[in-house]
Amino acid sequence: MAPADVMGTAEELADQFLRVTKRYLPHLAHLCLICTFLEDGLRMWLQWNDQRDYISMSWGCGMFLATLFVVINMVGQLVGSVLVLTRKFVPYSCLGLFIIIVLQTIVYNILWDLKFLMRNMALGGGLLLLLAESRSEGKSMFAGVPTVGDTSPRQYMQLGGRVLLILMFMTLLHFNASAFTIFQDIFGLALVILVAIGFKTKLAALTLVLWLMVINVLQNAFWNIPSHRPMHDFLKYDFFQTMSVIGGLLLVVALGPGGVSMDEHKKKW
Repeated sequence: MAPADVMGTAEELADQFLRVTKRYLPHLAHLCLICTFLEDGLRMWLQWNDQRDYISMSWGCGMFLATLFVVINMVGQLVGSVLVLTRKFVPYSCLGLFIIIVLQTIVYNILWDLKFLMRNMALGGGLLLLLAESRSEGKSMFAGVPTVGDTSPRQYMQLGGRVLLILMFMTLLHFNASAFTIFQDIFGLALVILVAIGFKTKLAALTLVLWLMVINVLQNAFWNIPSHRPMHDFLKYDFFQTMSVIGGLLLVVALGPGGVSMDEHKKKW
């Protein structure tokens, strides 16, 4: 088959998948997106003393401030996640979860670790898409602000969310001489570029979802590591963080790329 025929067949399959899952896909996307916040919030509860002692020793801030941070982290993530799942006060929940991401980036010194910083930014992209979904075109949080052409703040949120989400894949590139690794890097880069510019967006995002799910299961199999080993928590955190990015990509599939994309501009050609 010619490449154009293969692409056409793949797009038909993607469209058929969307028709079948249209009612359930947003709910699945929400669950995947907030699962890292749920897991981290529960971990704060189950490892209360360890988390408090770590903060106290790392920052020398004393038990009161360390306890306050753990409480804010735990309550903010659990309450925000529940509100997102129940679709209550979603914009405020997104803001609260974004603040948690910023706090964790600072407190855990993620700011100086490029890999974890990019993954946290990808999480922020998922929240931006969730915020865009919660806003109808007629009820933008920027109501009254003039827009350019047919674009709106919601569509810029979708653009920003798409661009931030692809940062997750930049952390998966290996840059070695293996033929398979080179193919994997080129294939992945091509897909993330398509998502970023909004070309064949739904097909590219759905392909990335499938690819990332396989990589996540193979590379972050925390269930194979005894729970008392530090690697267990590390892989578990990585696994659920990756699931949140998958949730963001599923929102891209469900919502489409928005007005600031090549797919949208193609309709005008």
